[in-house]
Amino acid sequence: MLATSSQKALMLEMKSLQEEPVEGFRITLVDESDLYNWEVAIFGPPNTHYEGGYFKARIKFPIDYPYSPPSFRFLTKMWHPNIYENGDVCISILHPPVDDPQSGELASERWNPTQNVRTILLSVISLLNEPNTFSPANVDASVMYRKWRDSKGKDREYAEIIRKQVHATKADAERDGVKVPTTLAEYCVRTRAPPPDEGSNLFYDDYYDDEDLEDEDEDDDEDCCYDEDDSGTEES
Repeated sequence: MLATSSQKALMLEMKSLQEEPVEGFRITLVDESDLYNWEVAIFGPPNTHYEGGYFKARIKFPIDYPYSPPSFRFLTKMWHPNIYENGDVCISILHPPVDDPQSGELASERWNPTQNVRTILLSVISLLNEPNTFSPANVDASVMYRKWRDSKGKDREYAEIIRKQVHATKADAERDGVKVPTTLAEYCVRTRAPPPDEGSNLFYDDYYDDEDLEDEDEDDDEDCCYDEDDSGTEES
């Protein structure tokens, strides 16, 4: 089977994320026969409202990826200024690179083909901790967040809603057999994916021949984004 350019790009990104994961995320395919639908598990960062949370989401990619952006939708109920009621995330990096003066966004803030899943995940976790209240997807959550922020935490309504949502995710974590990190040390552990099983080998073979894989491995060795001892933490 011949892979399209978008399938090749997604396969390489999946491989990269399995070998060099982003802290706080777990990535899998919804169906191994479909590269365009990814399941994401997000662990709430320690020392934030979301600490101890286990949030599920889906990333759906267009056929012309990476020239058009994917969509990112939370399956877990989220109360956040930049998340719509249906779970869709409203963030500049996921908006098409079109001229839209009404949006108030700079073209440089929108999607471009140099972006990837890794930058999306980092943007989403940043958005959870630092909402954009200038163009909210959930106006009520935005108003509530500003009250919490402006009162320096004395107005607890926003924090309490999120605390209840975090608590509700514990059942999902138990059902999925997932241990949610609760300390910074646990959260920042970077682990490589286990060796692919027989099914995964067949999956790779569907898209690439052996020569292609050898070339990709050489490129990965030369262009690795992170060293093995890199903590991967972002500076604010």
